[in-house]
Amino acid sequence: MNESNKRLFALDTFRGATIMLMILVNNPGTWSHIYSPLRHAKWHGCTLTDLVFPFFLFIMGVAMRFTFEKYEICNKYGPLYKKVFSRSITIFILGLLLNAFPFIRQDWDWSSLRILGVLQRIALVYLFASIIVIKLDIKGIIKTSTFLLFGYWLVLYLSGLINGVEPYALNSNLVLYVDKFILGESHLWTGNGIPFDPEGLLSTIPAIVTTLIGFLVGTMIKTATDQRDNCQKMAILGSIFIIIGWIWGLFFPVNKALWTSSYVLFTVGIGILILTSMIWLIDIKKIHKWAKPFIVYGSNSIFIFVISGIWTKILLNINFNLNGKIISGYSYLYQTIFMPLAIDTNSSLLFALFHIVIFWIILAFMYKKRIFIKV
Repeated sequence: MNESNKRLFALDTFRGATIMLMILVNNPGTWSHIYSPLRHAKWHGCTLTDLVFPFFLFIMGVAMRFTFEKYEICNKYGPLYKKVFSRSITIFILGLLLNAFPFIRQDWDWSSLRILGVLQRIALVYLFASIIVIKLDIKGIIKTSTFLLFGYWLVLYLSGLINGVEPYALNSNLVLYVDKFILGESHLWTGNGIPFDPEGLLSTIPAIVTTLIGFLVGTMIKTATDQRDNCQKMAILGSIFIIIGWIWGLFFPVNKALWTSSYVLFTVGIGILILTSMIWLIDIKKIHKWAKPFIVYGSNSIFIFVISGIWTKILLNINFNLNGKIISGYSYLYQTIFMPLAIDTNSSLLFALFHIVIFWIILAFMYKKRIFIKV
């Protein structure tokens, strides 16, 4: 393997570990019994679970530095734009269909379809981040990222100041107002008790910066002549981002749902340290056998996200009779198989680990057969 492929190997390991963590936190046996790190922060704050999405966007940015290179060398930006737009549209549509599934139900109400979501944010971030990195040089990307982070903080703060409300509260932030005005309350997520979308339109702006920083880190990796020295620089950079993000969080709270600027720097800093550690182990120390299961998980990331979502929705929409009580297939599987094996939180964790293993078997088969579904 050449040097570039080795670095992508470390990146694929990081991607796979992130997807594996996503499966773990998205599939507990019951939401009533979960270890606290496997829950999202209620509002302000950051747990292990809150790292999954920014890690994925950060990884996407690092990968862009490698995948866009052939277009840069050949100066074929026309085909690159075509690829970016077609991929963004495809991912966005996949997200809409996943939200609507199972849309064949007779009682389905399209007027309440959630328009935004994880895949939709990935699509929008990929589109705008790609345009920025194609149009601007490194200095331009840094200036744009800085402007977007400070600009986002300013507009949220001024909105609260002008309206006389708490600018970073669940029911009075500008992200909510923008989504309600453009999309309407009926098309927003209601998991926090009120219509509010954690993948909102306005909060997508700082999420773009998460990917742009990933691109800059990818440039560091790609252009470095000495990876040992580069790992030291990346470790320092990651540590600085964490410190700045934490300090900024004292004024602009670290918050995933709002994707605050402090959250961007704090989570990206952690991501840089993890990627640095993997490059150190895999590329420099040549310790890489442990990475194979993660490589398998990262080989079809969008595919497994969609399939895991469809699987969960199928289980939730199938009913079973258990001791005279009608419950979903999801609860039936948990209560009949995993609850007898352990108590409360541990049985819920076993249920999630079961899903990790099952999906890994599917992905391992695809990996062995060289089946890679790209969108």
